[in-house]
Amino acid sequence: MQDLTPREDLNVALVQAPVIRFDTETNLSNFDRLLQQVQGADLVLLPEMFNTGFSMDSAEQAEAVDGPSTRWLQEQAARLDAVVCGTLTIKAGEGDYRNRLVWARPDGSLEYYDKRHLFRMAGEHTRFTPGDRRLMVELKGWRIRPLVCYDLRFPVWSRDAQTTDLLFYLASWPQVRRDAWNRLLPARAIENLCYVAGVNRIGEDHNGHAHSGDSQVLDFIGDSLLHVRDQEGVYQVRLSAAKLDRFKQRFPAWMDADDYSLPDAVEN
Repeated sequence: MQDLTPREDLNVALVQAPVIRFDTETNLSNFDRLLQQVQGADLVLLPEMFNTGFSMDSAEQAEAVDGPSTRWLQEQAARLDAVVCGTLTIKAGEGDYRNRLVWARPDGSLEYYDKRHLFRMAGEHTRFTPGDRRLMVELKGWRIRPLVCYDLRFPVWSRDAQTTDLLFYLASWPQVRRDAWNRLLPARAIENLCYVAGVNRIGEDHNGHAHSGDSQVLDFIGDSLLHVRDQEGVYQVRLSAAKLDRFKQRFPAWMDADDYSLPDAVEN
């Protein structure tokens, strides 16, 4: 049953920028500069592996769970009085590396989601351990499911009992496959009857792969609320809870959704 209790709107900031491989100091400094532009956001989203760039050298770039990049996220969250999210390589155990999305709250508390679908075409599945736990977090009464890059291609992983208000994807998605990115994001919004945000990096990586950005926000019918091409910057959008709730009342397709379960997934 859907809970349609009135909620506040949600102000979301998407931070699009280039990322330099293995240069955590420069990357954090650049994101620190960009985050000075954030005004009144509730949720701030950074690209995948914002601190090191997307790389398969897991051991070289890994940090401890309480390492400097996680502490940086906590500091930014406290300063902005907002949740700040990014992914980084975490050493979870001996030989156990995770592409981990960190949800950092202003009070310093953390939630995390380990990327489930590892990009085998780059060998990510040989260097990282996949996650087995889906995360649902609440912010200002919104139910939010965070996911990472390649997860976008697997719609079952984003599905639930149609109670999600916002899905978001933190990505390092190459320009050569930008058409898929631009088609799959609205598809996820339409099928889940929810807002969807996708944040991507820009610039060339160490392998010469270009990234076109295309960070964007879609509403619950797949219409674009924001679409940024390849410009660095902070882009904010206010999501209307009232519009989402009215649409779900007027078009309750969630009531006809099929029941299913993911046998190897843990819910939180």
